[in-house]
Amino acid sequence: MLGYVTIGYREAEPALAFYDAVLGAIGLTRAFFDQGWAGYGPPGAADQNIYLCPPFDGKPAHAGNGIMIAFRGASKEAVEAAYRAGLDHGGSDEGAPGPRPADSTSFYGCYLRDPTGNKISVFCRP
Repeated sequence: MLGYVTIGYREAEPALAFYDAVLGAIGLTRAFFDQGWAGYGPPGAADQNIYLCPPFDGKPAHAGNGIMIAFRGASKEAVEAAYRAGLDHGGSDEGAPGPRPADSTSFYGCYLRDPTGNKISVFCRP
């Protein structure tokens, strides 16, 4: 079981705008931004489980080849809203919303790159 995820960014402003929009579309909120760290989770939660920050080693953040983080949405509509929000806030397309594979009835998702180049997915299981 995953405890939390930390995502590195190059610039705070575009990263926060992207994740505020994408995670907001699936019902998560930013609880804080302090000393370069942002924490996201369900509204009113005592703990967050998604964090953004610049890399600890001081070097520029970059996307890991083969690494992707998937966020679960409640519905196809939430997946589509997250995809649009990501594109509208500095993200780039890596796969429009739809079933995967094309004839699937049990997986619906989209794929984006954040402003730093990290690959994410937002999906649901209809």
